[in-house]
Order: sequence, then structure tokens, then C-alpha cells
Amino acid sequence: MKCLIIIPAYNEAENIEKVINNLTENYPQYDYIIVNDGSTDGTEEICRRNHYQVLNLPINMGIGGAVQTGYCYARDNGYEAAVQIDGDGQHDVAFLADMLKPLETGQADMVIGSRFVQKEGFQSSQLRRVGIRFLSNLGWLLTGNRVKDITSGYRVVDRRFIRIFAQDYPADYPEPEAIVIASVYGGRIREYPVVMREREKGESSITFKKSIYYMCKVTLAMVIRRISFGVRRQKK
Repeated sequence: MKCLIIIPAYNEAENIEKVINNLTENYPQYDYIIVNDGSTDGTEEICRRNHYQVLNLPINMGIGGAVQTGYCYARDNGYEAAVQIDGDGQHDVAFLADMLKPLETGQADMVIGSRFVQKEGFQSSQLRRVGIRFLSNLGWLLTGNRVKDITSGYRVVDRRFIRIFAQDYPADYPEPEAIVIASVYGGRIREYPVVMREREKGESSITFKKSIYYMCKVTLAMVIRRISFGVRRQKK
């Protein structure tokens, strides 16, 4: 499949070279696009100096806006599959070929790289795991789909969902809400066991205080998204 790797990056000057060098040296069969989300460190300069494939957003749009930009690029350039990985090096592209197979064989429309299937590698903090479990249960109640690693940013979608997400993608903390969108559109979602690395350099954008906001915001967003689709269907 013609596959594009979308790499949202905000202030990843300490990590982005390692991520791209790994891709170009070990996985040259995959195209990639960095979406530099208005970084204020040296991310843009590093991309320019190394002639990376990059889209520079003039302001910080947040993870949702950066990822949606990548989906628009994938749609406009005829890609059959799009992959989202983080710019901090936590996601191992070695798993990508196996994650693509369910799409290639027509068995899935979205594949989530999951830490919690075989529970190997970096498992996140205990507090975050509690939050992830809550959101996973909420997603199951809203859609009937059980996704254990519902906040995973390592995911693959097919051409249909490239078009859908290019048109409609959550703006803020989008991963769980995107699962709801995929479910209500009838997407077949699978999880594939992956091993994730702990961030080596830089800081996560989600602090303790933001974690509380994250849980409240995402919970409401998932519920409202599900209700809105139900109302839309009734009107039709």
C-alpha cells in the first residue's frame, strides 16, 4: 500500500533527527511528512538544515490540528494508508509492516498500536493507566468497541478514514474521540501489540494539572460526539 507516516512535532528539536534518521536508514519504503506545529525551539531549523519533508504551521494548532494537516496531505497526494507516530521517538516503526497487514487484507480499517495487549515495554505511569482504563471503558459503553490503549498515538488508517479525518478530526487530545468517530462510521478497529519506548529527551506536553483537564475534556468530547451522531441520524 502507498503509505504515509505523519509525524506531528512540537518543540522536538532534541528528538526529531533520531526519529527521521531511523526512518530513512531502516525503513526507506515509507514516505513521511513532519508537521511542525509552530515550534518555538530549533525544530524548524533542524528540518530545514537536513532537508526533511516538512509542513511548517505558522502557529501552534495543537496535536489535533497538526495530525489533521497530515491527513489532508495524505488525501491530496493519493495515499492508501496513513500512519501517525509521535515525534519524540516512543513509537517503533519496526511494527508498522505487521500493523498494515489487516488493512491490506481488508480485515480492518484502523489499527491501533497497543502497549496493553502483551504488556511489554514502557507502560506509562500508574495514574495515566487508570485514566486510560476509564476512557477505554467509556469508549466501549458509547460504541461497543473495546480499545485497551485508547490514547495511543500510534495508529494506522485506510484511505476511507484518511478522507474522513481530513474533513473532521478532534482539535484537542484527539485520540479517544477519534476512536468514537471511527466507530460511528462503522470502522473495523483492531489493536496490534507493540513495544513503546519512554521519552528520552524533552518534556511531555501533558503535565499533572493538564491530566485533570484532559480527563474532563476528553470524557465530555466523547459523549457529545456520540450524541451528536445519534441526533444527526434521527434528522435523516
